Amino acid sequence: MCCLFAGWHFRAPATRVAPGDVMFLVRMLAAPIGRVLRFPLFQLAVVVLIILFLEAGSDKPVLAQIFGGLDKLVVASVDLFGSALDAKSFTRSFLTTGFWIGYVYVACLLIFFFLRWALQVLLNRLARTNAWLRNSLARERGIAAYRAWQPLEAIRPPNIPQAKWEEIYAWPPNDKPPYPPLAFRVLREAVGYVVVILFVAALLQWFTPLPVLSWLGRLARVLTVG
Repeated sequence: MCCLFAGWHFRAPATRVAPGDVMFLVRMLAAPIGRVLRFPLFQLAVVVLIILFLEAGSDKPVLAQIFGGLDKLVVASVDLFGSALDAKSFTRSFLTTGFWIGYVYVACLLIFFFLRWALQVLLNRLARTNAWLRNSLARERGIAAYRAWQPLEAIRPPNIPQAKWEEIYAWPPNDKPPYPPLAFRVLREAVGYVVVILFVAALLQWFTPLPVLSWLGRLARVLTVG
């Protein structure tokens, strides 16, 4: 009994947890889950399980429509690439598996990006009215912004004020981001990928028995002429 009263009288006072500490704890607990989700073999296993789930549930209306649409898309893609590559049954089986995995993976990736964007928008709206959430997110994003700012700040001459340096290079006075628009960046990346693919195809055409450039030319004719 005395021990109980002693424990009651001498218990440590409750300490207030800072919002940043809570976010750090959440991130620390979620880090192993994130590493597992980013593992390529785990993603491949999830995609295969989704394909098997859609195939097994093809008797249900919604799943049947999804599976039927994907199946028609895969068949059309296999016919298109098979005619361009003059593929036989063995190669067509690999094309079918590859297109199924590729289309489901892209669909899952788009769904993930949409959910992430929606969650970001929801958090931003909630943070405008919730002080605890606003302080927590501001502390976390402030640390990320400071880490991103450090390489630029390291080359600032002493005679240029920090505010002027930030105005010129970090965020111009016309309130526009200091990088090209999204459409231009996507087009630039696409052109870069096309150039790299053509360069690798040319190397394979010249130094290996694989007529990759001929396949690409035949595929381009099929896509344009039909």
